[in-house]
Amino acid sequence: MTLAILTSRANVGIYAPKVSVEVHITHGKPIFSIVGLPETAVKESRDRVRSALINSGFDFPMQRITVNLAPADLPKEGGRFDLAIALGILAACGLIPQHNLQYYEFSGELALSGELKAFNGALLFSMATAQTGRALIVPIDNAVEAAVVENSQVYGATHLLEVYQHLLEPCLKKTDRPSLIEATQPKQDLADVYGQPQAKRALIIAAAGGHHLLFIGPPGTGKTLLANRLLGLLPPLTDSEALENAAIRSLAGLPFQNHIWQQRPFRSPHHTASSVALVGGGSPPKPGEISLAHHGVLFLDELPEFNRSVLEALREPLEAGIITIARAAQRAEFPAQVQLIAAMNPCPCGYHDTFGKTCRCSLEQIKRYQQRLSGPFLDRIDLHVSLKPVSHQLLLQAHQNRFSSEQSSRLLKTQVINAQNRQLKRQQKLNNRLSPAELKCHCHLDSTSQALLEQALSTWQLSARAVHRLLRVARTIADLMDAPQIDSQHVSEALSYRCITV
Repeated sequence: MTLAILTSRANVGIYAPKVSVEVHITHGKPIFSIVGLPETAVKESRDRVRSALINSGFDFPMQRITVNLAPADLPKEGGRFDLAIALGILAACGLIPQHNLQYYEFSGELALSGELKAFNGALLFSMATAQTGRALIVPIDNAVEAAVVENSQVYGATHLLEVYQHLLEPCLKKTDRPSLIEATQPKQDLADVYGQPQAKRALIIAAAGGHHLLFIGPPGTGKTLLANRLLGLLPPLTDSEALENAAIRSLAGLPFQNHIWQQRPFRSPHHTASSVALVGGGSPPKPGEISLAHHGVLFLDELPEFNRSVLEALREPLEAGIITIARAAQRAEFPAQVQLIAAMNPCPCGYHDTFGKTCRCSLEQIKRYQQRLSGPFLDRIDLHVSLKPVSHQLLLQAHQNRFSSEQSSRLLKTQVINAQNRQLKRQQKLNNRLSPAELKCHCHLDSTSQALLEQALSTWQLSARAVHRLLRVARTIADLMDAPQIDSQHVSEALSYRCITV
């Protein structure tokens, strides 16, 4: 038979669409051509496959070889198609029974010796293959990662010859699903932060409702310490959330790590990061920091030091929970349901309006520094908290009695989980994801609360988005207090986190 058809998969964002690898061998001038919108790395498969077959002991056919990667309008990139192309040539030469190929999908890059090399996105590949009921053959270095998917059938191989022998007579051992390690409690405890009761309260509210939070204060007031302790208040990822995160890491080329399987990601990019590094991009599009922090925390320290265009690129994904990257030849979507925690100084020197410290900045410098953050960007941050330096007396007293059981992250985490459970039971999502229509249903205000909110609207000229975020925060405060309805106390506390402007 001169025609062989195998199944492989491409990568488009977080999806792995099916690709039919069609190999046709016919008489004519010896030409090896690959069609179907292949990129450079795919075109170079010709040389890798030829050398791999010869060095594995096979005779390379001196005929016209045409490889079609269908569908033709789907861009193909990387060396993941090497294995399928090599097996297709062997099958077209009659060395592999065609009917044995229909039960498998293949992916892997070939070395010139015929050894199989790992590729990025094996977990996405496995998730798509598992839904079809077919087995998956990948390089041995990808096997454990791919086997994480429940009900998957994954076989790992080290060499092209092993796959060839398996297709003649099954000999590869199925890779068992790894034993997933339960997430461990982060070592950072909220009790390690001295003073700052309002900031701690805001952190608990942010954890309970998934709200974005901005800390504003001079150096040394605990902004970074507080942000690093948010993970200790959050519940572990569910299996489906953990699988999504592992798939994104796989696509980004990061190794599979069993010991952090259910641990929420915490990403803290440097302020020199570009917009592509933060939101994703490139050719082909790859996930950025905001997608790697999916279902976790994105911490931006020294917020005004980020390029303004970089911060503006975050506006849409913070609102929608998804980032869409459009290119001339390709469009990719990546999930980005993150919790933003940001920290900044009040001025370039950091000591504006700080007792006991002399600010060296002029009013023009302070204004220019604060205007690096646009109003629409700040509008998307639910909680704004001002921090003041901790007094020396309190610092020394806290140092003698470091641990306060009332502020233990372990105990506060129970409050956060209880509040989240109330939200999930009521609306199947956290409060920060409530739509305007859902706000009307779940955020009823009594007359006193309504009057308080109206007064705040006229005083601070809040936008409609800010009002919606106020209501979401008030709903979370009510959930922390196990209150069925929002009252004036909850609205008043929510307003206290919106009156700070920079």
